[in-house]
Amino acid sequence: MRILYSAIDQPVPGTKGGSIHVAAIAEGLAALGHTVTALVAPGTGVPAPSRVHWVEMAPPFGSPHLRLARSRPIRQLVDEIRPDAVIERYHNFGGEAIRAAARAGTVAVLEVNAPVIDFPGSKKALVDRALVVEPMRRWREHLCRLADLIVTPDPGILPPGVPPGRVLRLEWGADTDRFHPGAPGPPPFVRLDVTTVAVFAGAFRTWHGAIHLVNAIRALRDRGQNDIGAVLIGDGPELARVRQAAAAIDTIVFTGALPHDRMPAALGAADVGVAPFDLSAHGPLALGFYWSPLKMFEYMASGLPVIAPRAARIPSLVEDGVEGVLYPPASGADGVADALMTLTAPARRQALGAAARRRAVRDYSWAAHCAALATAIERARHARAS
Repeated sequence: MRILYSAIDQPVPGTKGGSIHVAAIAEGLAALGHTVTALVAPGTGVPAPSRVHWVEMAPPFGSPHLRLARSRPIRQLVDEIRPDAVIERYHNFGGEAIRAAARAGTVAVLEVNAPVIDFPGSKKALVDRALVVEPMRRWREHLCRLADLIVTPDPGILPPGVPPGRVLRLEWGADTDRFHPGAPGPPPFVRLDVTTVAVFAGAFRTWHGAIHLVNAIRALRDRGQNDIGAVLIGDGPELARVRQAAAAIDTIVFTGALPHDRMPAALGAADVGVAPFDLSAHGPLALGFYWSPLKMFEYMASGLPVIAPRAARIPSLVEDGVEGVLYPPASGADGVADALMTLTAPARRQALGAAARRRAVRDYSWAAHCAALATAIERARHARAS
């Protein structure tokens, strides 16, 4: 198939989850033999040589709110390459590629990573209702109607009335060939002089909960347990606050943001992966845990047991006591600390980590994701042709 993948607000190469996701989907579909053209924002450096045709096309002024201004060049590109399918990464103010697909009569695929519906208390919803006709809601629902296929990890974030036959529920994933136990390469930190190293990798935002890991290490030290340390990888608006909380704790290391190609070695040098999400700190999560968290899948692919809250659908992603340890969400840092204490024995960590690796290869590899996606697109093409 000829596939056009439009994700113009995601820089590639990049270190954020969206950038990793877009690159993995484009590369994965190309690896299956499809001809892939990917529209992305300019990243740091240039994409590695591949079979994907990368086209730089950022939204005006870098604002995803202005994506529709790129409608004309995307329509022209669709007319030029005549794709069999157009995939658009959803945004509230997007629709430029989905509309071009509908105009050309080709299969339109909407990739939904964030809620299409409004969460309780949403300021955007209040503004929309104040406009009487709710134009933003109507626009989002219009985009869903245009799509032949909607790909999402959680159908609960879609508008009511979307036909189930047009929804592909699919988790995002990890590169299980690159992320594996003992991944080669020098880690980006000196191994701490402790017996257990916990790692957090991701964005430093309140709902990612990095501060819970720092406070857990502090609580463990207060209990006299000094043999568990932490490495925190990434950056974001919460980084300064988290660093301040970690002041004077010599068993906590910050690496800053890392290129994604250094992450396998970074995770391979750790013992436990921590995903201390705080669902109460982010309004949209009132709809449920709609994320498909890359950090958890990369931890698992690396053979690390996962520590995470026992909330929403997280137990369906990581089985408690089998692939990791889940703690009560309300317990916060104390829950993380208690979970870490259950993973101080190397044999237990290895057993859970091996099970996590098997689960990642079976359920969460990008190869499996792209194979399922390509099959669903082919079905949508046949349905449109019949």
